[in-house]
Amino acid sequence: MAQLNYEVLKKSGYDGFVLEKGVEKVMQFGEGNFLRAFVDDFIDIANEKTGYNGKVVLVQPIAAGLANLINQQEGLYTLYLRGSEKGVKVDDKRVISCVSRCLNPYEEWDKVLDFARSDDLEIIVSNTTEAGIVHESESRFDQVPPISFPAKLTKVLHERYSAGKKGVVILSCELIDNNGKELLNCVNQYIADWGLDEGFRRWVNEKNIFCSTLVDRIVPGRIRDQAEVAALDAKNGYEDPLTDVGEVFGIWVIEGPEGLEDRLPFKAAGVPVIVVPDVTPYKKRKVRILNGAHTGFVLGAYLAGFDIVRDCMHDETVLGFMNKMLYDEVIPTLPLDKKDLSDFAAAVQDRFNNPFVNHELMSISLNSTSKWRARNLPSFKDYVDKCGTLPKCLTASFAAYMAFYSCDIQGLDDKGLTCRRPKGNDYVVSDDRFVLEFYFAHKDDSPEALAHAVMTNTDMWGEDLTAIPGFEAEAARILGLIREKGALAAYKECL
Repeated sequence: MAQLNYEVLKKSGYDGFVLEKGVEKVMQFGEGNFLRAFVDDFIDIANEKTGYNGKVVLVQPIAAGLANLINQQEGLYTLYLRGSEKGVKVDDKRVISCVSRCLNPYEEWDKVLDFARSDDLEIIVSNTTEAGIVHESESRFDQVPPISFPAKLTKVLHERYSAGKKGVVILSCELIDNNGKELLNCVNQYIADWGLDEGFRRWVNEKNIFCSTLVDRIVPGRIRDQAEVAALDAKNGYEDPLTDVGEVFGIWVIEGPEGLEDRLPFKAAGVPVIVVPDVTPYKKRKVRILNGAHTGFVLGAYLAGFDIVRDCMHDETVLGFMNKMLYDEVIPTLPLDKKDLSDFAAAVQDRFNNPFVNHELMSISLNSTSKWRARNLPSFKDYVDKCGTLPKCLTASFAAYMAFYSCDIQGLDDKGLTCRRPKGNDYVVSDDRFVLEFYFAHKDDSPEALAHAVMTNTDMWGEDLTAIPGFEAEAARILGLIREKGALAAYKECL
């Protein structure tokens, strides 16, 4: 069977949108699964819905990458968006055709710089992992190419400035706080390190827009079942080793100035991309609702015998507990529009109910101490400040966290803290070593003694949680209930 390219696609009978010829308007540092299932999907839809006519030139950030394969397929690849929407199973296929080519800067740096001078270049996108936005002191102006991504970007912008071209919009998708601001800081450091002229520094800071962004779409990336791959190839009429898979849900929040939305092709296309003056509230929404929901219910659910997230969404007690926590205790503490927050929470239930993803509770349980502190404790404290009472579900969630870390402890070794859950199987708790050693040292504590020890451990929480009126006694009571009657009993009590 032939590998995907434009000629093969035409013969396959595919009747979806295809943009064979377009204008190269976007430079994208990153050719991996995430950007191809997220940014390039939105650009492809903008091409179809608005006539944006934009092509994306990919630049692989490291020496080993997908450039050869992408170019063999003339930039084409198949994207499946799979999941659940309002309880209905969704499995959508789209052939993405917005990519024109992929450059390997370690072999074709001259072509990257050629594109940097293009009159048509409007947007630079990046996702070079959390470690990508760093100031690498060994990066030099005369390297081909410079070592770090920010150094490469500085050279690209200098090439553009030297050619007298206009500034661009730079959209950073790396998973760090203030990613756009941090990227600009790195660029300014290189300008200083390399002794580049003041005019270039002003042009970078005044004529270009460095945007911090928040990205949200789960991208498994590839289909692991080879029988399914073969069946899809037969159905499509071509082989596609670049096939990508993401969840249906997606949202891209871009922090930028007034008027930026009109420079980008997304609003008119109806894709879930919004431009806001401050991305912080949306980050808080994601952390406290999506991530907070995971950490808030999975530990007790695992003790109750569940193994994957989807099955939890089919249990009346666990689902009810999660929704009560989100709608009654978390959402009231957040600064965004309540309908927006409720819609986001409803989408979370759909995402957790994804029929294509077996998301294991144990994988979510990793490092739950720091996760509960970052994701759930702020909601807990805000609720107490606002309402003057303890939030029932978040309090039970904290008790379930303690129960998970102390359930019939079997031993401690290099792999972690081994516990045994009520259904009889052993499981390994993974966390910072000091946390594991703490729980092992307190393995014989009563609920009251353990709750006091945990809540007064300021290394874990950054504060003494026993200072919150009534929290210690109630958490100890629920911990005792979980040990005696199981986690579902504690969850039911909250409903």
